[in-house]
Amino acid sequence: MSTPFRIECSDGIGELILVKPPVNALDSDGWHALADAIHALGARADLRVILIRAEGKGFCAGVDIKELDAHPERIVDVNAGNYRTFEAIHRNPLPVVVALHGFVLGGGIGIAGAADVLVAAESASFGVPEVDRGAMGGGAHLQRLFPVQKVRAMYFTGDPIDAAEAHRLGAVEAVVPDAELRDRAMALAARIAGKSAAMLRLAKESLNGIEDGNLEDKYRWEQGFTLQAYMSPDSAETRRAFVEKRDARFDARDHNTPETP
Repeated sequence: MSTPFRIECSDGIGELILVKPPVNALDSDGWHALADAIHALGARADLRVILIRAEGKGFCAGVDIKELDAHPERIVDVNAGNYRTFEAIHRNPLPVVVALHGFVLGGGIGIAGAADVLVAAESASFGVPEVDRGAMGGGAHLQRLFPVQKVRAMYFTGDPIDAAEAHRLGAVEAVVPDAELRDRAMALAARIAGKSAAMLRLAKESLNGIEDGNLEDKYRWEQGFTLQAYMSPDSAETRRAFVEKRDARFDARDHNTPETP
């Protein structure tokens, strides 16, 4: 299995770059490998900040739908890999900066929502197509980025928002031309890397401790509904439609809805 990312470290910055063409969608093994790598970067004494970015058409399209269409039983392992990755970012002892471009979907939302600081390219767009993919998850991390009602509108409709709107809502630190994304993100990471390592670690732990609610517990709640969703025929149909590049077809009567007396 080829590793879906590469790592470059210098001057106190651990840079992790997603490189899984064409859309940086990771399978179950890829998510676990990513979690392990992020944990390892956080344990390095020579680093003060982690920067996550991606190459290709977009930042991250989330999980590999084709894997789950062929092996629906792997949903539990995919869930575990997602959980470990987002926790590795959120609970990492080091600040995590994420540079976003193109599509930020599903697991990409989890990475962004778990991070400390975001920089977005003008091309970036944020979306949660979970309802259209027969899954759940991402709401807890999306709610770290955007207001509650915006999250629900995005979730129920599947409509994305662009980088400018994300900046207006306060989710991203800056929106920059695509060609300048890495330089601007590295400059921000360098500013952080110039601080005291001890103070940065204390600040990260302190800020996590004062958050409203436990992000990992909230995401675990969502994952229970992901497993329930995968038990529905509608969920299988959404994945099959995605793989076959067609619209999903559902029964006229929603078999998950109790009959009205």
